[in-house]
Amino acid sequence: MTNGGAGAAAAAAAAAIANAIKASGAIVNVKPNDFLAIAERADKPLIVIAPKTFWSSGYKYLTSYKGLIFYTKSADHLMLPGHAEIIAAQKIWIPG
Repeated sequence: MTNGGAGAAAAAAAAAIANAIKASGAIVNVKPNDFLAIAERADKPLIVIAPKTFWSSGYKYLTSYKGLIFYTKSADHLMLPGHAEIIAAQKIWIPG
């Protein structure tokens, strides 16, 4: 690949990431204890969990609150609120 080709590929990758961010909205990365505090505030939070895998360094969690998406990663399972609705995902991918 020439230098021009490498530059074009980098620009295409950056555009793809920008489009993914636009499609998903704002994702706020927080510490696990802050994620739990947010989940506790919600009346009936929907939480998506992706398991720890050989390639990942921890469990990944997503939830929304007041129009924002909150994300965290934890080496151990989090003790989620009992009033939460849980969805198990195979993978969570965050752009950028």
